[in-house]
Amino acid sequence: MRAEEWEQVPLSEYERLDDLMYRGRRLIQNTEEFCFSLDAVLLAHFPNYHQRDHVLDLGTGAGVMPLLMVDKVASVEAIELNPVLAELAGRNVRLNGLTERIRVVEGDYRQASEFFQPESFDLVLANPPYRPVSQGKHSKSFGVASARHELTATLKDVVRAARFALRFGGHFCMVHLPERLGEIICALHECQMEAKRLQFVHPKPGQAPNLMLLEAVVGARPGGMKVMPSLVVHEEDNSYTEDIKEIYGLA
Repeated sequence: MRAEEWEQVPLSEYERLDDLMYRGRRLIQNTEEFCFSLDAVLLAHFPNYHQRDHVLDLGTGAGVMPLLMVDKVASVEAIELNPVLAELAGRNVRLNGLTERIRVVEGDYRQASEFFQPESFDLVLANPPYRPVSQGKHSKSFGVASARHELTATLKDVVRAARFALRFGGHFCMVHLPERLGEIICALHECQMEAKRLQFVHPKPGQAPNLMLLEAVVGARPGGMKVMPSLVVHEEDNSYTEDIKEIYGLA
């Protein structure tokens, strides 16, 4: 779709149109719901994709990650529990002309067997709720609260869903909080997955990491996890680092 055509796309109340700065693609978001941020973009760039991969995005939101990775793989399926966001994700796929490559399903990935065949994917991605229900203040918006806190799905729920979907030798990539690394490794091990690649994300030089990107493999032997060089998001003057500019296509 050309830029002038995007300008004619009708938007409902609370909707906005964002430029993904990638292949001319744009994304409609609802500001009353959870809007994607840097963590989703980092996760979309983290896996080592293969052209034959069949990919599943658990909790796709408005569908940003499928739009950023679909050109690198064979196909993408995405599931979203929130009906507002599921409808929006489907609309974003249609507006970007990608209905033959991306399929969006409205549903609960805790019941993954209702929507997908077991062990039918090569790669699963997840940007799950980061915090247990008991931690921190909840947003008044249920959509935002459930994206940040484990109101509808726990850490173990997302790991179980990924294991159900992945073939033996398949890869699971997620973005999460460094403080929960121990829990995550245990949850993965319980579901026959082992962490193999880890990258910490720091807000600024010298600051502790506030995010991490993790890759696990189904059926892999324990041990041998590779810790990659850290990503730093901002320079001291708050400008993006060269690594982040490259990810955003600004370099």
